[in-house]
Amino acid sequence: MAATKEVRVNDRIRIPQVRVIGPDGEQVGILGIREALAFAQERQLDLVEVSPTARPPVCRVMDFGKFKYEQNKKLQRARKKQHVTHLKEVKLRPKIEEHDYRFKINNGRRFLELHDKVKFTVTFRGREMAHPEAGFRLLEKVVKDLEEIGQVENPARMEGRSIVLLMVPRTVPGKPAEKKPAQPAEKKAAQPAVAGKSSEKKPTQTAAAAKPDAPRS
Repeated sequence: MAATKEVRVNDRIRIPQVRVIGPDGEQVGILGIREALAFAQERQLDLVEVSPTARPPVCRVMDFGKFKYEQNKKLQRARKKQHVTHLKEVKLRPKIEEHDYRFKINNGRRFLELHDKVKFTVTFRGREMAHPEAGFRLLEKVVKDLEEIGQVENPARMEGRSIVLLMVPRTVPGKPAEKKPAQPAEKKAAQPAVAGKSSEKKPTQTAAAAKPDAPRS
């Protein structure tokens, strides 16, 4: 049937003859429009055009108000099922306090329960960049704490002065992901590369610090 706003009802039907279907789905037959309207009115119901392109058009005798109500309920249920996924972000610090961490994790859990994607970002400041492994360990803890409701879509990786991890809701809550065992390997492989850069800088800093100490001795 067409949308209710386009449906012609009772006096709005201006066709000389219509094929009438009774309130219980029975075939009444082809009737003149006045006779069809009288048939519906005798039963305190409406004559509703359900197939305007047929020849003659098909009309059904029903309670149109009740029909519209049921259609609206179906539409509302369909809209509830159509969830638009949003990308939420949870920002963390590499030296986050436990109570702050729990607050952030609960936010991430709530987003995943709403079927949204969640980007966890660990941002470094100043000398914290010398220890990126702390950020990777923190994100490993995040994945473990949320593994029952979420799974990793993009493993942790460096982006400028931050490490970013993307998690998505599980399709089957509580069921371990098949790809889960491979994720720690990807993270561990990424850490030495970053840690290697920081280890190259450390000798330079030590050497620089050693130069002014020599004259003092």
